[in-house]
Amino acid sequence: MSIKINKLKIYTKEKVLVDLGFEFEDSLALVGQSGSGKSLTLKALLGMLPSNLKCEMDLEAPFKLQRAKTVAMVVQNPFTALSPLTKIYHQFFISKDEAKEYFKMVELDESFLYRYPSELSGGQLQRVVIAFVIALKPKLLLLDEPTTALDSRTRDMIISLIARLKKELGFKILFVTHDIALSQKLCEDMVVLKDGKVVEEGKVERILADPKDEYTKSLIESNFSLRGKRE
Repeated sequence: MSIKINKLKIYTKEKVLVDLGFEFEDSLALVGQSGSGKSLTLKALLGMLPSNLKCEMDLEAPFKLQRAKTVAMVVQNPFTALSPLTKIYHQFFISKDEAKEYFKMVELDESFLYRYPSELSGGQLQRVVIAFVIALKPKLLLLDEPTTALDSRTRDMIISLIARLKKELGFKILFVTHDIALSQKLCEDMVVLKDGKVVEEGKVERILADPKDEYTKSLIESNFSLRGKRE
């Protein structure tokens, strides 16, 4: 059964920031430039919007969306998700044996459990966060630009890891990214946002091959050209 957002409206007294709806069965990439409403959409699904914003949401899903129970998120900067003064093992709320198993799943040696976050690279820390998240056994995994701060090799490794875990564990994915090229490695469907509204939606491969909206065309052109320069 699909997840269907019939309506999501986020607003202040002065302005509507997000007004959209979309549906996906398995995995969706939510793409757009900064300020398009991508991260606000994730925060709304988690019930984590700032107190100054109001939200109206009509949602249908095969399970109740509950933060840290059925829904979990991997954030852009893993340093913000961990206490810098506490060894990693003591930030897990599960047994040592269980923690070791989850570390195996993200391809980390158990010795990392006994280190401080500052002793790990960005890619290693992101894998730690992913281990934390999958330990919650979510049915929906939200990804908020999880590879932005990583080099291209580490970025591709993290995306491949998430794709493998999705296949093994069976969770759905909502992937927020400005890197439209990455969406084809992880998602079946895509929604393109501009100023809080949907301007195009459909299968990832179709949109990348034959975008209908001029904004989508510009995103694809600029993204792939920048990616080529970086890599």
